[in-house]
Amino acid sequence: MSLATQSSNGSSRLHVLAGGLVGAAGVAMSAAAAHRGGAFTGTAANFLLMHASVFLAIGLTGGNRCLRIASFVLLAGLLLFCGDLLARDFLGSRLFPMSAPIGGTLLIAGWVAIAVSALWRARP
Repeated sequence: MSLATQSSNGSSRLHVLAGGLVGAAGVAMSAAAAHRGGAFTGTAANFLLMHASVFLAIGLTGGNRCLRIASFVLLAGLLLFCGDLLARDFLGSRLFPMSAPIGGTLLIAGWVAIAVSALWRARP
């Protein structure tokens, strides 16, 4: 097995792992929102669930380097954005100043990078 194949497989496994964990967190947060309430928790749950399939798709189908980097930008944005929303409901304060706007900006940038990855050409 070549190093490139190992790297690709490792990246694929990491994406599938992220997809599974993000999806599980989304279901758990949906239950918490239903039983405990909290508008921020429900919003975080929706964001987690809608992004889980992105990581699974990239992990299962692969993708170019730009797509893989974009997915990690999405993951960072998701952690910051949802982390801030959950901190507001469960801790009564923000994660840190500007964490939600930074996370939201990373989410937007990640989606734009996914679009750009469609135009990305592999080196011969």
